[in-house]
Amino acid sequence: MSSLKVGLCVFGLLWAMGCASTRPQTESGTGAEVDDVGDPLEPLNRGIFAFNRTIDGLILKPAAHIYRGVVPELGREGVHNVLSNWTAPVTFLNDVLQGEPDRASATLGRFFLNTGFGLLGLLDVATYVGAEERHDEDFGQTLAVWGSGEGPYLMLPIFGPSNPRDAVGLVADKLSDPLTWVLLDDTASFVRSGASALDTRSRYLDELDSLERTSIDFYAALRSLYRQRRNADIHNGAVPAEDYLLIPEDIE
Repeated sequence: MSSLKVGLCVFGLLWAMGCASTRPQTESGTGAEVDDVGDPLEPLNRGIFAFNRTIDGLILKPAAHIYRGVVPELGREGVHNVLSNWTAPVTFLNDVLQGEPDRASATLGRFFLNTGFGLLGLLDVATYVGAEERHDEDFGQTLAVWGSGEGPYLMLPIFGPSNPRDAVGLVADKLSDPLTWVLLDDTASFVRSGASALDTRSRYLDELDSLERTSIDFYAALRSLYRQRRNADIHNGAVPAEDYLLIPEDIE
């Protein structure tokens, strides 16, 4: 599997980069100062950001508008439920690795309820019966819990904002996802990835448009928002007061 070898090489390279320390800097164009790791690759990152915006403008954003216009909200919610349900095995594994047995149990319970009684996750039965609210965990968060620093900010082609720690986590999550090995057919994997990208982009259409309109520097604003969001994720929503800036409540 050549893609697996490439992934492992990227894993090692990004892990090594993540061990490097960088000095704090001030976020520009966001109206807030952030005592944060730097962006030493900013010229390269901005180039990749421009590429991503071109791809988004030509393909993903128009597709998301069409998806919103053609598929009713109930149907879009069903698609989102299915996609979210089948991320549960990865979330469960990371709950366990983070030493969170209660959250792991809740994740497993939701998965079995929604898979068995919710048409493979099309219906969110777990929420209907009062189960604990769904949450997401990934290996990037697990590495943070284990004490790994995030390293320098990275803008990945197609995938968007990241850092070495989260990029390593992205590869690890892909390798640990049972569906990666079940959906060995390239077409099935492509359909799943495409549906996930379309679902995510359609859900964030308004938020991203608003951020782009109101920010002086869209790149810097997105960088700041990404760091805040990840900080909230790592702390399970309980962001330390000294790290809190502004995290939109309507962004899941």
